[in-house]
Amino acid sequence: MHLAAHEAQDLNELTLSCVNSITNMACFMNQVQDPELKSILQRHFPLHIQDYNMKVEFLSKMEGATGRLPIPDLTPVLQSFTSAPTVPVPVMPRTEVQQFNDREIATAYLLTLKRAGREYAWAAMEMSHPEIRSFLEHAFCMSSHHAYDVWQWMAKKGYYPLEPAPASTMATLGTMYQKVQEPVGAF
Repeated sequence: MHLAAHEAQDLNELTLSCVNSITNMACFMNQVQDPELKSILQRHFPLHIQDYNMKVEFLSKMEGATGRLPIPDLTPVLQSFTSAPTVPVPVMPRTEVQQFNDREIATAYLLTLKRAGREYAWAAMEMSHPEIRSFLEHAFCMSSHHAYDVWQWMAKKGYYPLEPAPASTMATLGTMYQKVQEPVGAF
């Protein structure tokens, strides 16, 4: 498979990002204390390795990657999507660290997933080869769904704020827009 120069460079950056993610996850799995968070990391880990290996195939084989990156199910765990189940727990940076705590592990992993997701989406929009474009779209969905798993764990623990938008804000926004009649049979 021949790649355009920008495609090869984007794929290189995304592959290097996978090296970072996998290395960090391996460290995190050895340090995490919470069984639920450990389970999340262990469930996600093989998919990140598969993602990495597919990128290596795209970069090293002329015929492209084999297989397809699975998109995990999006599984809501929280009872409410606007109210946290517990009060927020304050946080501040630690300046001397020998080992990460579970909140730091979850935060680092969540921010990695968010950044990777943005990069996958951006790179997908720039790809001319349909196979790589599709792969990156699947990688974006994987990152998004993994981020949702970690975010829900953090919200349950009070590590990520979640509150409903004020009714006045929703009322103001709701009056700003009017629905448009959809064309019938025009498409």
